Amino acid sequence: MNKKIDNIVKVKGLIFAAAGLSFLLSVSLWFTGSKEQGLYVGIWVPSICSAGSLLLVGGRNG
Repeated sequence: MNKKIDNIVKVKGLIFAAAGLSFLLSVSLWFTGSKEQGLYVGIWVPSICSAGSLLLVGGRNG
């Protein structure tokens, strides 16, 4: 049981890291003058979080 919890914590960390990196990339693109690319990458943040929550909820049913 502890191994399953450890795996869930790792997955949550990876999701959080991916969303954080996307956010940082978006902000850096925005402030370096690539505003359209910054907006596009910024849309990834909620998408990554949504996909991650779906994966985590789906894993509990199995």
